[in-house]
Amino acid sequence: MPEPSSRLVPRLGLVSIVVFGLSYMAPAIVVSTFGIVAATSGGAAPTAYAVATLAMTLTALSYGKMARAHPASGSVYVYARKLLGSRTGFLAGWAILLDYFFLPMVAWLIQALYLNVQFPVLPVWGWLGAVIAATTLVNILGVVIADRVNRVLLGLTLAGLVALAAVCLHAVAGSAPGRGADALWNPAASLGAVTAAAAIAAYSFLGFDAVSTLSEEVRDARRNVPRGILLTVIIGGGIFFAGSLLMQWVHPGGSFDDESTAGYEVAVLAGGQNFADVMNVVTLLGGFASCVAIQASTSRLMYVMGRDAVLPRRFFGHLHHRFRTPVPNLLLIAAGGLCAAKLSLATATSFINFGAFLAFTLVNVCVIAAWLRRRAEGARGSVLGWVVLPAAGAVTDVYLMTQLSGTAVLLGTGWLVLGVAHLCVITRGLRQAPPEYRADDAGEADDAGEPEAAGAPVAGGSGPR
Repeated sequence: MPEPSSRLVPRLGLVSIVVFGLSYMAPAIVVSTFGIVAATSGGAAPTAYAVATLAMTLTALSYGKMARAHPASGSVYVYARKLLGSRTGFLAGWAILLDYFFLPMVAWLIQALYLNVQFPVLPVWGWLGAVIAATTLVNILGVVIADRVNRVLLGLTLAGLVALAAVCLHAVAGSAPGRGADALWNPAASLGAVTAAAAIAAYSFLGFDAVSTLSEEVRDARRNVPRGILLTVIIGGGIFFAGSLLMQWVHPGGSFDDESTAGYEVAVLAGGQNFADVMNVVTLLGGFASCVAIQASTSRLMYVMGRDAVLPRRFFGHLHHRFRTPVPNLLLIAAGGLCAAKLSLATATSFINFGAFLAFTLVNVCVIAAWLRRRAEGARGSVLGWVVLPAAGAVTDVYLMTQLSGTAVLLGTGWLVLGVAHLCVITRGLRQAPPEYRADDAGEADDAGEPEAAGAPVAGGSGPR
């Protein structure tokens, strides 16, 4: 049995992890990204978000299958390790670590930039330090405190989005019926334009997979984590679709004075300057909740990799004896975030997108590998659910990766080269498997008891061991 100090404590239910996932995604981001998506799609932003929702749902289904079979907090790192080999698993974890480590930097920097614009009493670096300190404190105090903060802030964010929807509906009341249809499709839109816009819109979904990093802190993880992942994507996609539809209705077409602030422009058009300023504050509150969720999930991935000793265990695999949180990881992420003031948003985003789509692709491949393994053992499983849909998800994720800039691919490839070098060191030139944490708790012992009546093959083993 593992020592109590080496184990996370299951305290969260289904509602909590859906709140976590939505907070991570930051539903108000639809206001910030609306202009770019609308311009790229030719004024059909809601259709682009609908396509992106469908694409992300395919990968969410694969995450759900893997989370049910392997309820551990390592996400794609654990899945790939169990099904594609320990070396591939390490590289999968290394790739998603690229995404997770830079996401907090970007989230904190965006918060600091917006706070400085609306409240210039502090410079950007001052707001950056304040936001980092606040989110780190919340996460150190424990996942329950973080859950409570996320619930309050997400509630305020959703209330703000409802208010935006109300003023948009009031602004378009009495408009021509065809105007609403033009928001979905119009002469300026095309299949190519909408698909390209969907690739951009898909970035708004980054973070739904982070629900899986809390698996060891969720009650009845095999049941709740898969549901939480799927609900996060569906609810988030619904919010993105509805919000963009109303904003596109208020402002038809894809021409704006400034695409990056088009959401603010629409808010002014629909509700006036004062309303737009209030919406900006609401967006900031949602951004803070996202920062809390992003830092929490990153620290859990680093913790599992440290517990396995593929990262230095004494530092990364340590939990605070009282708060049961990976404090060293949280502090390291915070320290890295302080560098964001000198970081280009374009550069950081390039890192994030490459790591995310590579990890998404591997999760879909893991589902197919699980089906092949179980089929070889004589178990049955739906070809549609375990081969066709994951294959479609993998192809979609690869396509989205091809839409990234050359800089993104270059930087991401460089990160993977560093990962291969580190892997060679810890495996003595790939001659031995990477180290792995072993545990034999009750949650893992019942892995073989997954019911097969539903036709779902379950890969052997659960959690890191």
